[in-house]
Formats: sequence, structure tokens, C-alpha cells
Amino acid sequence: MTIAFIGLGRMGWHMAGHLAKQGHSLCVFDANDEISQKWAQTFAGEVAQTLQAVTANAEVIITALPADAELRLVWDQCFEQLSAGSIWIDHSTTSAQIARELNAAGQRREVCFIDAPVSGGTVGAENGTLTIMGGGDQTAWLQIEPIVNGYASKTTWLGASGAGQLTKMANQICVAGVGQALAEGLAFAEREGLNVQQVLEVMLKGSSTSWMMQNRSQAMINGQYEFGFSSTLMKKDLRLVLQEAKQLGIALPVTAVVADLLDELATLADPAWDWCSLMERQRQATNKP
Repeated sequence: MTIAFIGLGRMGWHMAGHLAKQGHSLCVFDANDEISQKWAQTFAGEVAQTLQAVTANAEVIITALPADAELRLVWDQCFEQLSAGSIWIDHSTTSAQIARELNAAGQRREVCFIDAPVSGGTVGAENGTLTIMGGGDQTAWLQIEPIVNGYASKTTWLGASGAGQLTKMANQICVAGVGQALAEGLAFAEREGLNVQQVLEVMLKGSSTSWMMQNRSQAMINGQYEFGFSSTLMKKDLRLVLQEAKQLGIALPVTAVVADLLDELATLADPAWDWCSLMERQRQATNKP
């Protein structure tokens, strides 16, 4: 099965790498050709110079892109040349609306579009232990599930088109509040003059432990954020969540607060840093006289 992989960012780089290591026939493309060439030097795979070239003759198209705009741009440039029966797997975090739109467009030409956002961060991508949430045609999902299992430890089909994105929104609602709470707790312990490393060891064994605490607390204590899921992308995700919630007429007060704090963080820290850099905003707020 010929696979086109588009988007070799912090997540896509590792995901495509796992497929290459497993012997899949892979052709890759990234908007930054230097990244594509570096990937090809690291893994076995063909590099395409254009979007049209990467999707030519592909039976499966996998995208890992920043947002709706990039996904639509790639779709518009590639869709017309796709063959009937091909399957498009999108690992981007986007609105549920664009997933439904592309699914409907694909159905008219017998192309299946699967919205399949991921959770687990760059650590999960590197280790091949991502959680993947699928929405769209179930028959197509069963066909591609063995492929995505190559970089995931948990894959679940959740329903019709858009269900994957809605599940990812629920995930981001939960993780956003936990991330800010972790920043508050660690900054509080620092401000009180406690040995924060000891405090962390206690909390990791207590009821407050979480994925965020296990995977991000040390970076927050050390003030090292040049990795992971950027605050820019997290802010984008939360705005998608709030837009969906507004359409439903429901309030998400904690999510709204964290989204605003990420806006504030943009004036204080590098927007490319992992979003756990909320710790720096919290440190400043906690240490004010």
C-alpha cells in the first residue's frame, strides 16, 4: 500500500518515521524542504517536491498539519487527483466542521476522509504510543487502523465524521485545566520556599498525579520549554473548543480562563515553547509583591 505523508513537524516527523521503520512504502512532503530532506537522511523514504507529486498514486494520504487553513490548502491542491477508494487520514487538530465538509466532498468521489486527531504529545509520537481518536466511515477506519497502530498504543473509532475532533476537544478541555493547576501548584510551592523536587515526588504518589505532572512538571521546574506542543497550537485548540461550545450554548469557564492566560503568555514567552510554559506566567504572577 502506497502511503503519502504530509507534514513533518514535531509530531509528523516521528509518526512517518515509525512507518518507514516498519517497511511501508512511503513518500513524504513538508512545506519546508530542508525538513523533508533531513527526514529522508534519517529514515528510508521518498521525498516529493510538490503536494501533487506526494499524492500521485497514493492509496493512503496521512496529514499532520497545524490547523484548518493548512488542511484546506493541502486538500484543495491534492483532492482532484485522488483515485476512488483512497483513504485520507488527518491527524491534525481542527474544527469538527472542516472534517465533515471534507468527508462530504470525498464521498462524492468515493474518497474516504477520516478525522483522527492524536493525544500523547511529542513523547508519544517519538515512542509510538499515541492515542488516536477516529471519526468517519467505519469500514475505512478498519482498513487503515493497522497503519496508524504503527505509531499508537490506543486507537478508537468514535463515530461519524467529526467525532474524532470532538473527542480531541473533550481531551483538551480536561488537559488545559490540569496544566494550569499544575503551574499554580508548583509556583505556590516555590513561593513558600519548599523543596519543589520533594513536593513533586510526594504529589506524583498522591491523588493529584496526572499525565501532565508525570511528563511536564520537571520541565516546568527547570524552566525548559523548547520542545513539545507549542503554546500557539494549544491556544488554537482551545479557541476551537470555545467556538464549538458557543454554538452549543454551553459555558466552559475553566477552559476560557486558560485560553485567556495563553493569550497573556504570548507577550511573556516564546510562542514556540511547549504550552507548559504557562509556568512562567504563573511564576511572575505568584512572585509579584
